[in-house]
Amino acid sequence: MVKPMQLGHVNIRVRDLERSEKFYTDILGLDVTHRRENIVFMSAREHSHELAIGAMAPDALEPDSTRVGINHFAWQMASFEDLQAIYRRLRENGVGILRTRENTFSVGVYFNDPDGNGNEAYYEDLEAYRRGAWEGEYARKLEEAMV
Repeated sequence: MVKPMQLGHVNIRVRDLERSEKFYTDILGLDVTHRRENIVFMSAREHSHELAIGAMAPDALEPDSTRVGINHFAWQMASFEDLQAIYRRLRENGVGILRTRENTFSVGVYFNDPDGNGNEAYYEDLEAYRRGAWEGEYARKLEEAMV
């Protein structure tokens, strides 16, 4: 069966383009790769973009968890130490941590952008994943980052 190679990008709507650009560049470290009218394209790597943000009206309704739609999109971190660093940066910048999630092969941190769009930063230990363990807890804790 033919299937996609990978998810290429996500396009979200925001109220304030400048505020959201600042969040995704200053907090998550994305680079702006292109601008077009009321859309900013950003990437975490050398790529056209993984995220496009498009401006809506300042009074546009925020995401609603009672409706069908995206729950969150996830940013994979290269190492557990990188996840700890982004966790610290989120906390130091007053970004509310909605929750953390652990299983035996990964750890995730959930948070919203300024418009309520759900994000996750996570680290996945591929060797542990290949062993097939979905239950249990990851051996290291994010709070180690705060020591």
